[in-house]
Parts: sequence; C-alpha cells; structure tokens
Amino acid sequence: MELEVGTLGRQKFNGRYAYVGSAQGPGGFKRVVRHCRLAAGQAVARRWHVDRLLEHGRLEAVFIREIADPEAECALATELARILPPAVQGFGSSDCGCSTHLFKVPVVSTLAARLRALGLTRSSPESWYPAGSGLLTAGPPDT
Repeated sequence: MELEVGTLGRQKFNGRYAYVGSAQGPGGFKRVVRHCRLAAGQAVARRWHVDRLLEHGRLEAVFIREIADPEAECALATELARILPPAVQGFGSSDCGCSTHLFKVPVVSTLAARLRALGLTRSSPESWYPAGSGLLTAGPPDT
C-alpha cells in the first residue's frame, strides 16, 4: 500500500514494522493509548507519522520500558538499526538526529526476544483502555 506521510510524501508499505516512540512529556502513556485507539478505528486525528501507518495497518503488539531518560527513544532506535533494516528515512525522527524510527521486521519472534533482552516488556493496551476494544490483532498490516 502507499500512504501519504506528512512531509515525507508518498511512501510504500508492505509487511511488518517496528516503530520506536516515546511517552515522555505531557500525556505520557495517554499518547500510546491514543495510537491504539487510532489503530482500532476509534480515533481519527492524525498528528504523527506513525498515525498514518496505524490508520491502515494492524497493531500487533506494544512493548514498553519505563525509564526517565529522554534519550532512551533514540538509543532504542539505534539498537534496532543494528538488527533491523530501516523502513522509511526520516519516519518518526523529524525532531532528532536519527535516520528513522521505523524498521522492517522480517522475523517477529526474533524481534520480540531482542526487545525483552533490552528490558522491554510486552504490554496489553487493554490494561490501559476498556476491554473489548479489539486493540491487538494478529497478522501483517493489510496490503
């Protein structure tokens, strides 16, 4: 599928992706819940690059790590760049020096294991948002 992604223009998406974001600052995890609601079709406002992808794909999992370090988002993106191919140059990284915060995921189980090794845990958005919302689904984004 092709999507318009803000100033990045039209981009092609096909397969699975990992996006690195932060819940730092005002709102914190409310931003993650907002992304989940958008993926579930329960919100329409698009503010960030990842919103375009969530609007047309399917959210499969959310991994979190609570940490006060504001540099943690970019450190995780740097770590993922060592093991995953970049997806779209500049995606989610317009406010930092990273080349991207969106990566292609060839093998999901390998990524999950690596994220756990980095101290992240799989979290269920249903624990932050009312049950029955259907926020987590299995399978690749619709193409």
